[in-house]
Amino acid sequence: MAGNTHPATAAEISATLAEATESELEALLERYADDPRAQVRRACGVATRRVARQRAERERVEGMYALMHEMGGDGIVLGLDEVGRGSVAGPVTVCAVALPDDPKVWGVNDSKQLSAQRRGELAVKIRQVALAIGICHVPPARIDEVGMARALREAMLGAIADTGVEPDAVLIDGNPLHIHPKERTLVKGDARVACIAAASIVAKVTRDEMMVEYDEQFPGYHLASSKGYASPEHIAAIREHGLTPIHRVSFCQNFLETERLF
Repeated sequence: MAGNTHPATAAEISATLAEATESELEALLERYADDPRAQVRRACGVATRRVARQRAERERVEGMYALMHEMGGDGIVLGLDEVGRGSVAGPVTVCAVALPDDPKVWGVNDSKQLSAQRRGELAVKIRQVALAIGICHVPPARIDEVGMARALREAMLGAIADTGVEPDAVLIDGNPLHIHPKERTLVKGDARVACIAAASIVAKVTRDEMMVEYDEQFPGYHLASSKGYASPEHIAAIREHGLTPIHRVSFCQNFLETERLF
């Protein structure tokens, strides 16, 4: 596109800038920097800001990969993250992911910072390039039996085992859990370390899909929208219809009278 002849109109220049790739924009912005037309100046300003955002995003992701290597070294580095810890229905789910240096998963981030559509897109890319992926679900009955702290540790160990690899480092979002001799933890690691962020995305997408399936099995509980968390609609449904086999009794006692649970 950068090699095209000089557009005849300001509208054509604006369209050229809007459609140009990042690699093309530098030359185009230099070419039109002194154009006096207001429409062209506005288009150049928009393009300049777009370049700045793209560079900042690339640097952000590159920094996440750099920190992954700083913390985990050059071997097989598993990133772990969980979803569903605070839910009142459904499992707690942990995913473990090992990423290669290349290709990078551009856009990877804490799953909570992404739209559902973007999470789905990135989950596909992660599955395509990952060196290893492991997932473990600990069901509600087990959570009720042993408590969330132990259930979470079991899910972490299960996800590591499910990868089928022997990791050289295990990087976990949050505080120390003491589940693995090569464990290292980092608060807000899901927004700072590439493999942990990738794990947070795959865990979230996987569990959300499970909750949508449960919504068909247990209609009326708003599981597809609430994902098993204590939304007002979900709580109202429990009060009206009672608990299902996928509810955590120990968690529901926080907002329902005990005699109403059975």
